[in-house]
Amino acid sequence: MITVRHIENIFPEVRSFESFKYLHVGMISQIKRKSLPEIAKVVGLKNEQSLHHFLTESSWEIKGLVERRLSLTLSMLKGETFILLIDETVDKKKGNSTDYVSRQYIGNLGKVENGLVSVNAYGVLGTIVFPLTFKIFKPKTTLTEGDIYKTKPELAGEIIQELREIGFKFEVVLADCLYGESKTFRKVLDECELKYVLAVRSNHQAWAEAEKEKNTEWYTFDRIFANGKEQVYYIQEIICSGREDLRYWKITKDIFKD
Repeated sequence: MITVRHIENIFPEVRSFESFKYLHVGMISQIKRKSLPEIAKVVGLKNEQSLHHFLTESSWEIKGLVERRLSLTLSMLKGETFILLIDETVDKKKGNSTDYVSRQYIGNLGKVENGLVSVNAYGVLGTIVFPLTFKIFKPKTTLTEGDIYKTKPELAGEIIQELREIGFKFEVVLADCLYGESKTFRKVLDECELKYVLAVRSNHQAWAEAEKEKNTEWYTFDRIFANGKEQVYYIQEIICSGREDLRYWKITKDIFKD
C-alpha cells in the first residue's frame, strides 16, 4: 500500500511535507467542498494559511511527485496487466485566476460553463480502480508563451505512450466517444498494437473504410448503474469485412427507436 511516507523525501522541509499530508487527508475525506478552509477544519488546523502557502510558495516540484507515485504503483503491480480507462475530470470555476480556466463544454453538466478540464488515466484491476496520471487541457484562448495547443485526444495519446515507456502493461483501453471518434487517438492505439473498446455516437459513421459484413441478432443484457439500479438494454454486433479484429456494437434502450 502506498502512503504519504513513501514520498516524504521529495519535500525540502518538514513543514512542506506536513501540509501535503493534510491536503491529502482532506482530499480523500467525506467533506463535500474540498476548499482549503474546509480541509483545514477537517484536519484540525486553526486556518488555511499554511495550506495556501504550501500551494503557492513551497519549493517542490509536482513532476517529481508524479514520477515517484507512478514508480511505486508500477512496483506494486509486479508486471500484472490491467484495463486502462481514459476519461475527463472537470472542475467548475467561478473566476478566471486559475491557469487554463475558460468557458467550455462541461460534459457532466451538459452545457458550456467556466471550468478547468483535465484528461485522466485510470487503471482497473479486478474491482480496484486506481489513478495513474493526467494532463491539463489548455484551450486556445488561455495559452501562454511557450504553450502548444493540443486536443484532448492528443493528450490522451501522449498519456498512453508515456505510461508504456515507464513499463505499464494494459490489456485493453476504454474511452468514450470523444476519443472513439478521433482518428488521431485510434492511430496511437493501432501503432502501439493495443486492443481497445471505444464509444461512438449513434450518428457517427464508424470506420468508413471498412464495409459492413454481418449483423448479429439483437440480444438483451442487464445494465447495472452506479446506484445499483438495473435496466434492460439491447446490443447488436457488427463485424466489418477486411478487418477481422475490427468490429463495433450498437447498444440501445429501445431497438424500435434505434
